[in-house]
Amino acid sequence: MSISKYESQIYSGVLGKIIGVYLGRPIEGWTYESIFESFKDVNHFVHRQVGVPLIVPDDDISGTFVFFRALEDYQFNKDLSAAQIGDTWLNYIIENQTVLWWGGLSRSTEHTAFLRLKNGINAPISGSSELNGKSMSEQIGAQIFIDSWAMACPNNPELAVDFARKAASVSHDGIAVDAACLLAHMEASAFEEKNVDRLLTNALSVVNNVELTTVVTDLVQECRNATDWREVREWISMNHGYDKYPGSCPMVTNHLVVIMALFMAGDDFQKSIMIAASAGWDTDCNAGNVGCLNGIRLGLEGLSKGPDYRKSVSDRMYVVSADGGSCVTDAVIETRKIVKAAYALNGEEIPPKMKRYSFEYPGSTQGFTQYEDFLEELATTKIYNYNTISKENGLVIEYDHLAKGNHSTVSLDTFVELESRGKEGTSYFEVLASPSLYSTQEIEVEVLSMNELQPILTFFIDIYDQEDEIQTLYSDSYILEKGNNRLQWSLPHTQGHAIYRLGIRLTSNERIDGRVVIKSIDWNEAPKSFELKKAIELTPSLTPWTTNTTWIKSFMSSADHFNPDYAETFSISHSTNNGVVTIGSKEWKDYCVSSEIIFTNQESAGLVARSSGHRRYYSVLFYKDKMVIGKQKDHEYVNLAQKEFDMKLDARYNVSFSVRGNVLEVMVDGEKRLHAIDDEYCNGSAGFVVNSGAILANGFKVVSS
Repeated sequence: MSISKYESQIYSGVLGKIIGVYLGRPIEGWTYESIFESFKDVNHFVHRQVGVPLIVPDDDISGTFVFFRALEDYQFNKDLSAAQIGDTWLNYIIENQTVLWWGGLSRSTEHTAFLRLKNGINAPISGSSELNGKSMSEQIGAQIFIDSWAMACPNNPELAVDFARKAASVSHDGIAVDAACLLAHMEASAFEEKNVDRLLTNALSVVNNVELTTVVTDLVQECRNATDWREVREWISMNHGYDKYPGSCPMVTNHLVVIMALFMAGDDFQKSIMIAASAGWDTDCNAGNVGCLNGIRLGLEGLSKGPDYRKSVSDRMYVVSADGGSCVTDAVIETRKIVKAAYALNGEEIPPKMKRYSFEYPGSTQGFTQYEDFLEELATTKIYNYNTISKENGLVIEYDHLAKGNHSTVSLDTFVELESRGKEGTSYFEVLASPSLYSTQEIEVEVLSMNELQPILTFFIDIYDQEDEIQTLYSDSYILEKGNNRLQWSLPHTQGHAIYRLGIRLTSNERIDGRVVIKSIDWNEAPKSFELKKAIELTPSLTPWTTNTTWIKSFMSSADHFNPDYAETFSISHSTNNGVVTIGSKEWKDYCVSSEIIFTNQESAGLVARSSGHRRYYSVLFYKDKMVIGKQKDHEYVNLAQKEFDMKLDARYNVSFSVRGNVLEVMVDGEKRLHAIDDEYCNGSAGFVVNSGAILANGFKVVSS
């Protein structure tokens, strides 16, 4: 069966996952009694009542969509190993900052596994009970990250289980791994099989774990006898509650909640995630797993039968990793990655790359929402997908009473808010990201207008200025023509400041009603010229004691210390190998990165290009007596070319590192000094690397080539 049949279900599974997480996240850690007293049934998002944002970074989302990247990074190999998935952890996780709950060795299961991997213990030993103990290895995490592996194997549960077992064993063992495999089997099968009873029976026949089979079978019997899900929840609490198992978040309790929600809700998507969230324990994890499976099983139609979760979410999600330019993302973009893997694993030709915003899935809006930050009045505006009323895709901006003095405006985030998305005293995660859009990049937009009287269209970007205030920069205005309009805008220089939003503003000199359809929006390649100068120019209020700024936050840093420097631009210090700092995205292909580097006291340091994570990149490294063009690939550093170099400490060197096609070239103080040929890495971010020491850097520039 061709994967094309299942694409919409994969998208629905991704949506179900994030909707479930967003439903359960605000009440994570609450007691069952507190949830009941406050909401009784959590039928819709409760973030406003709790006082937290709806769209938040979450380990359940980031881990699910980050660890799965191992498939593409290892060429969609069906024989992908647990060790390779473990290496993917090390590549994309920034220690103590991204993806995981950093609760400490022998306290947090995933943190413990990360430390094992970091210390050279490969998976599956990294997650084994022999090394970490039975209680530590049988917590919930194996299950919560498993959905993407199953969605990449639609109607192929055997392959899904194989991947799930390897992925889960990076950090877990025993019943936790088997429970993850059971869920993966059910999800992969749910693309065709819709009966929950048969899904579970078939999965149990494959997963050979007596304890798991016993507790799940007992639970199903309770579900058959019960008249209300709360009766089953009481049985779980009495027989398999947290007090019955060691550890802070045991797998068994939460796995039973997932199965209970699936059985007691029938074909009601809303009820299923309501049960998973209202039952307490690990609310966001459980609602996320239930939402994903029922998103696959019931499809977009089933997902949409209750309240309109999709309008509030608008596909938005954060996938936080060392690949910072991919952090601010959406359900369509993440679905494409899974679909690509599914085609490859099924032996089919991978479809051509879509434009970044093509709105190809039913009802998708890809993060666009109504923009309300202008002081002028808003015209009545609706946003929806053209495919809900026609056979064509596109983002519809429908306006009523558009006239002088008001506007109809939509926008999407390309970076993160300055205010923390976390909440003090909770487990809310900080958003770490690089922008997805940069000054001097060119956006290409196709707009369909079907009106007799056309609106005026203006693009704009919101940036954070020198004082961290929002400043809005506009394009020229375009008077649309009836039919298709192809528009381009070369973004203005922002002096290195981050672009927070991209927007589309419609106005009119006379009152009109109508709609336009944004058929696509795209940008590619590195910026024509993205440049940061001295820190004091970027932030005039900077002091010698300032340790963080907004423009510093636009870089992803796995270095011990990455700060603005009062006299230069950056200070970068790292006590061991591989202190990497990057900015950019996977759209950056051929470019030259340059900076004036002051080598102070380090084993080696230099520039990075085409970084995809912080353990896969090209670099030029300067030692005391040589320069080296090299390739970091997981544990291995490959010397591609080297040349003698007499480094003078505290001297200034203008270093540029050019990557064009398979040619890597280094210039020092305007003179070509070294080149190498390599084909492996084609795109990625740019930045710095420091090994055991520190450097200062004055300025930073990326120029497309």
